[in-house]
Amino acid sequence: MAVTYSEMDGSINTTEAMRDAVIFDGPARGRQVNRFWVLLSLAAVIASAGVAADSTATVIGAMIVAPMMLPIQGAMLSTVLGDRTNLIRSVVLIVLGATACVVIGFLVGLLMTNDITAATNTQVAGRVSPRLIDLLAALGTGVVGSIALVRRDISDTLPGVAIAISLVPPLTVAGLALESGATGESLGALLLFATNVAAILVTGIVVMAFYRVHPDTVRADAKPVDRRRAFVVIVSMLVIVGIPLTVSSVSSASSALRDSTIHTVAERWADEVGWDLVDVDDTHVGSVVIRVTGPLPVPETTTLKEQLAAEGIDLTDLEVELVPSYVVDLGTP
Repeated sequence: MAVTYSEMDGSINTTEAMRDAVIFDGPARGRQVNRFWVLLSLAAVIASAGVAADSTATVIGAMIVAPMMLPIQGAMLSTVLGDRTNLIRSVVLIVLGATACVVIGFLVGLLMTNDITAATNTQVAGRVSPRLIDLLAALGTGVVGSIALVRRDISDTLPGVAIAISLVPPLTVAGLALESGATGESLGALLLFATNVAAILVTGIVVMAFYRVHPDTVRADAKPVDRRRAFVVIVSMLVIVGIPLTVSSVSSASSALRDSTIHTVAERWADEVGWDLVDVDDTHVGSVVIRVTGPLPVPETTTLKEQLAAEGIDLTDLEVELVPSYVVDLGTP
């Protein structure tokens, strides 16, 4: 039996142990696949309900139940070992599993009376605009997950890895957003899922190389795979998802700078007219609302408009919400 990294270190899993953990093969394959589908279906239902109810605790529960990381790590390990048959099986399982989660999310969305979108749901809002920081988090989590696969002495970190990598919730968010007609948000959630998958694959290959998991440990009856081509495809996948993530990060940074400038200008203007700035709200649909409140009469906004324009702020889709306030002294007869 092949042993990774060091035959003398009892904390290191054998290659066969890693295969058994993440590759659905051998006499137990039918039972493993059945267990995968049962857990994945339940996790997708739980995640969809949690997102619809805007419940963080429920969504976390779905992350722990979800077995989606297994076929992804199976594809990674099959690539390292040059096992073509199980690489194809793992990829097919990833695609079918992801599709099933999106469909379940869509079906749960049909049961809702209101649309589940980023504008009304924080669970959706947190998963439809992935940025480079999400890729960094996914890379770090992927490293931990791969090390946990190799080393049996830290395998108890897997529940934390499942929570951090968040594979099923973005898929159900994609289904819910699609049912609500928010196609762009649905694609954003799918991008987050693809980012996490690419991170697991790339970091897994790096970790396997560090622990010296060699292709000569593959079983004799396995069909070989072109490992170099597979590595190029996986790295290309990471680069491809990195492009929209970079664009999103730049856009988010630009929006944050714009909102900060608007807040400063609006607060200064509100002080000048004797009103108070409540907040500057980015509505996730492209518009920004400046909310101010104060006593009558309602102040003119011409000066505010001129000050914002002088700071280079695009006034398109920029609104001012004026809320008159009345103070009643209940202690006065």
